[in-house]
Amino acid sequence: MDLKTRALALHKKLRGKIEIASRAKIKSLKDLDLLYTPGVADVSREIAADKEKVYDFTNKWNSVAIITDGTRVLGLGNIGPEAALPVMEGKALIAKEFGNVDAFPICLKTQDKEKIIETVKAISPSFGLINIEDIEAPKCFEIVERLEDELDIPVFHDDQHGTAIVVLAALLNSLKIIEENTKAVKIVIAGAGAAGYGITKILSKYGFRNIIVSDSMGIIYEGRPLGMNTYKNDIAKISNHNRESGILEEAIENCDVFIGASGIKNLIDYKVLQKMSKNAIVFLLSNPDPEILPSQAQKAKNVKIIATGRSDFPNQINNAITFPAIFRGALDSRVKKLTYDMFIKAAEALANSVPKNKLSKNYIIPNINEKYFFDKVVGAIK
Repeated sequence: MDLKTRALALHKKLRGKIEIASRAKIKSLKDLDLLYTPGVADVSREIAADKEKVYDFTNKWNSVAIITDGTRVLGLGNIGPEAALPVMEGKALIAKEFGNVDAFPICLKTQDKEKIIETVKAISPSFGLINIEDIEAPKCFEIVERLEDELDIPVFHDDQHGTAIVVLAALLNSLKIIEENTKAVKIVIAGAGAAGYGITKILSKYGFRNIIVSDSMGIIYEGRPLGMNTYKNDIAKISNHNRESGILEEAIENCDVFIGASGIKNLIDYKVLQKMSKNAIVFLLSNPDPEILPSQAQKAKNVKIIATGRSDFPNQINNAITFPAIFRGALDSRVKKLTYDMFIKAAEALANSVPKNKLSKNYIIPNINEKYFFDKVVGAIK
């Protein structure tokens, strides 16, 4: 059977990838007295007197809400909340399996920004962290910024922050392999959505200065008259300092690193990659279909390292590698806000966790099921 047939069969058999399990067992009425009424009333009184005790007496300390409106799911676009649910269940499954975090998929039947913000604020007392997921840009940025300001628990935007962490880690290790350990490399990013925005921000904050970002209207530069918004203006301020203009193919010429975050299948061909510099690094992040298949990208002999967002090719750059550890670290440290300084430390921890004797062009980043990096990334969030 092909992948589609097997995936459909498994999901139908499971009828959902997650479930609620009890930490306590009710074997007698005495157990019920303690776990529910009347004993639970005393627990509620304690929390009413000191709300911080909710972390001590309930599962808030380990609970994450995964929030989506289904407007930007994988590379599938606006498929709605019901169709988004299998993906959100997958995120919850990964959070539990790799981070022992209880994550709850919440797919909202509204695409209105203000309603989403108010709904998340209304349900926030039950959770220790909010994860915004698969909401279209630029709406997602506005939602995240508002929630960061108005909530007393951390907000993580996995499409933006999680992807950025893994990309920075993968890039740092790739530069070690090609022995080009410098921040002067020319980096071209295709896509200015959540992933492209987050990648641009983290690379800029880390110190990379020669970054060019392209969207559907071409290269982004300060003062571009068409297709701009607040967040693309932010990108323009921290990238393309020479104010280059033109199309993506022109930007790629002589660049050292290409990062695809466009969500567009077959965006480029190998002949475009041949215009890159020697020992080129190519990250093709769009899922499920990358900007170019690795088998095609390999035809460009100057390309040294290839990574994708998929698990069926070497070098998977996927936020699933890091978000369970970010959740765990944020919940354990009880930080009120996540910052790019934390994300950079997490990326460095992820990159440095790879043993020198294991690092190679086909192994620039740990696999999600490898445990050795987890505690190091958790420790970076504090």
